Amino acid sequence: MRARALVAGGLAAALLTGCAQSVDPIERLGRKAAHRVGSYGPEGADGRPYRHWGLAAPLPPPPRVPARVAAGPGRVVPVVKRVPTSDKVVFLTYDDGAEQDPRFVDLVRELRLPVSMFLTDSVVGPGYGHFARLRSVGASIQNHTLDHPALRGLPYPGQRAEICGQQEKVRSRFGIRPRLFRPPYGTYDRTTLRAAADCGLSAVVLWSVAAEGGGPQRPLRAGDIVSVASGEATGPTLTERTTRVLREIQRRGLTVARLEDYL
Repeated sequence: MRARALVAGGLAAALLTGCAQSVDPIERLGRKAAHRVGSYGPEGADGRPYRHWGLAAPLPPPPRVPARVAAGPGRVVPVVKRVPTSDKVVFLTYDDGAEQDPRFVDLVRELRLPVSMFLTDSVVGPGYGHFARLRSVGASIQNHTLDHPALRGLPYPGQRAEICGQQEKVRSRFGIRPRLFRPPYGTYDRTTLRAAADCGLSAVVLWSVAAEGGGPQRPLRAGDIVSVASGEATGPTLTERTTRVLREIQRRGLTVARLEDYL
């Protein structure tokens, strides 16, 4: 009897162990821990992350391009609205840093999107941790001034303080100095170019296409710099606006490239 009881106890333990192994992973990890690793894993439920984001196919990798050399202080920086290239690529850019959607980090990581974030210190506020996570998954961090003033017409000391000040903020937060600068509202003058050069920036970057809730304002072409609206109080989220742009990119036979590789 005692032997049978031990066998029965062993079987019961084995069954319990097997049951424990079949418990839902969310229950085993705890819901907070499962949320941190993502409900669909790093590659989506079927190993194809693009489907999770509503894309019909993966984005092709951009072509390799030669490394660019940063401009030194005192050089005249170019103003770039659209990249002159025959490569079938466009560039995704985001301003200010007001919208800090955690799902956007997942989107950038899973699709390996080489996005450029032009940050304004007074807008980001205490949210630099969000952009550190974005940078860790491949986003680049660029300069959009300290306080978002319209620079055109301001004296040199004020423009330099806004631009160099944000260079130092980014350096203190991330240990890097941005290479690219986007003036607030897209307005600038010769003083802006001088101040940007003196702050060690390589280019003043505008945009050729704006994308808001409904997607790009016109059909995309190779070399377009797309400014994806952020910080909108109503309508689609930043993630949703980006996926709409990505679907348009695919329809045009294009892909997303890293802006810093071309400037």
